Amino acid sequence: MSGEATTEASALPPEMFRGLTLNDFQMQALLPLREGRPVLLAAPTGAGKTLVAEMAIDMSLAAGKRAIYTAPIKALSNQKYRDFKAIDPEGVGLMTGDVTINPSAPVLIMTTEIFRNTIFENPDSLADVDTVVFDEIHYMDDPGRGTVWEESIIFAPKHIRFVCLSATISNLTQYGEWISAARDQDVSIIRHTERPVPLDHYLFFPGGGLRRISGKVKFPKGHGQSRRKPSGNQNKNRNEIVDVLSREGNLPILFFCFSRKDCERRALETARHRNLLKQAESRRIEAMFDSVCTTFEIEPGAELEELRSLVLRGIAHHHAGMLPLHKELVERLFTSGLLRLLFATETFSLGINMPARSVVFASLRKFDGVGFGPLKVREYQQMAGRAGRQGIDDQGIVVSIVDDHRIQPADIEHMISNDVEPIISRFNLSYATLINLHRTLGDHLHEAWERSFNNFQWSHMSNKKRQRNEEKQRAAISHRLALLRDLGYITDTGVTEKGRLASVISGYELQIVELLDSGLMEWLDEIQLAVVFASIVFEERKNDLFRRMRQNVMGQHKKDVERIISNLQRSERERGIPQTIRLPNFKIGIVVQAWCQGASFEDIREHTTSPNGDLVRVMRLAVQLLRQVRHALPRQHPLLKTLDRARDLLNRSEVDAARQLELG
Repeated sequence: MSGEATTEASALPPEMFRGLTLNDFQMQALLPLREGRPVLLAAPTGAGKTLVAEMAIDMSLAAGKRAIYTAPIKALSNQKYRDFKAIDPEGVGLMTGDVTINPSAPVLIMTTEIFRNTIFENPDSLADVDTVVFDEIHYMDDPGRGTVWEESIIFAPKHIRFVCLSATISNLTQYGEWISAARDQDVSIIRHTERPVPLDHYLFFPGGGLRRISGKVKFPKGHGQSRRKPSGNQNKNRNEIVDVLSREGNLPILFFCFSRKDCERRALETARHRNLLKQAESRRIEAMFDSVCTTFEIEPGAELEELRSLVLRGIAHHHAGMLPLHKELVERLFTSGLLRLLFATETFSLGINMPARSVVFASLRKFDGVGFGPLKVREYQQMAGRAGRQGIDDQGIVVSIVDDHRIQPADIEHMISNDVEPIISRFNLSYATLINLHRTLGDHLHEAWERSFNNFQWSHMSNKKRQRNEEKQRAAISHRLALLRDLGYITDTGVTEKGRLASVISGYELQIVELLDSGLMEWLDEIQLAVVFASIVFEERKNDLFRRMRQNVMGQHKKDVERIISNLQRSERERGIPQTIRLPNFKIGIVVQAWCQGASFEDIREHTTSPNGDLVRVMRLAVQLLRQVRHALPRQHPLLKTLDRARDLLNRSEVDAARQLELG
């Protein structure tokens, strides 16, 4: 295996690709790509990693092969689909679970989950695929979803060559060595650390001004005593950094907040006291706003009008609670350069190339799903990396607001250092994956773990720790296999019909198959079926309120569904399996019923305080699950027509993800 290469110098004369002169690390990737070898590339945000992927894809197409580009989230997949479609309108397809367009295209964009599922469910469809790109491969560190990347690398057909793109990670060599070992291929590892637009880091102390970080971080005297939660008139000044950056010509600003409500509140507060556009600019952005609304047939409403009033002042917000079409609108306006200030949550920093001159952090602490703590180095660098527009700015400005006494100078020094966290294995085989592996590997199923990054990382530990970990992993697999055997999904000789169904339903396989097996679903009408599927995928957010669904909508069926899934939970508990199965949450029922009966999102506001974007996500997940079940069932199954009707009732207007892509 070739060792890690850095990119201070390149002996080869530079080449061109799509009118661009290749930089050092892009040149360095050329040789292994031309030799058909896999590449693992880590480089800062905005450095040009995607061009390496595009070169690899072009080489595959020139050889008469197909290529797949995977991304960790649907929004990024959609963006990449548009990017590639602009190059070759007929030669690109998309598969995200929400949407399937031209699935046999030479270049296919998909989410990583869909690629992993394809490996197990339809490996023959990958026979002519030469290259698979993994964008944002450091997502393998994600506690909930990271196992998907690991499984994909282990089980993908051997003829496939991976091109893995990552933000900076500290254990890049270890990661590359594992890929080489797992796939028996010579991976070329390239680490590039230089940004095309250098960053200047600043601290902003409310009431105390802006300080550039050079060397050791120091707070001004008495700063600790003055840090209190803003109240009253102080609220007007909590966005004073906008004035400071505006005066010095450092717009546009991407202002990261770690709460949706904070994004909206700050946007409204700022717009009350500031207008960042001249009159002519305001007219131009309004014309663009109206044009995008017409293109995407965006329905008028209170939320849209509030967004319009902000945009006319050069300000907007962007977060997952917004309707997807409203997010699309904001993204299009931001790329125009007329949007001077965007308050956004961290997902805006992921993959989609929308840089600004300045990046501001509202806070250096965030909730990580368990508790509040300082940002990880990788998180800080991913967001900070959006500062500085290539070819426009000499440097990017990164400002961290320091108004929380829990943030210390050492925390800030750590964030701006190059001491980026390593990728840690999150290997955790799902029930569907275990069933698929049981079908192909049988008694050798434990070999799956032996090839994992988890085993590779632990193999460098002391003998005692390495047995202990092996015992834990083997026990986890054995307990789940025992549950599948007891429930009739697998036998010693293979996979049952229940197992076949579960193996092609991802994420909620046991809940759905147990409900199917009980015969209960055949008693439900299309609205009841839509309610059940939405209740299974729905995860309630804190403080969201819902009106109660009328009892006669589900009747006795609600208790029957809860009983069947509760029995699954008990089966996990009895075997000491960490709980992966949630009870259905029927609070979403009133929203789903209203939507299926033709209500608009404006109408739905009377039933819930849950943001529209969250409701769209739940209904899209329900549609995706309905489709999976529809394709898994035999042709003459009595449930097929009801599944189709339930899907059609849900998948309309803003929920229909394909419509959004077709319109623009």
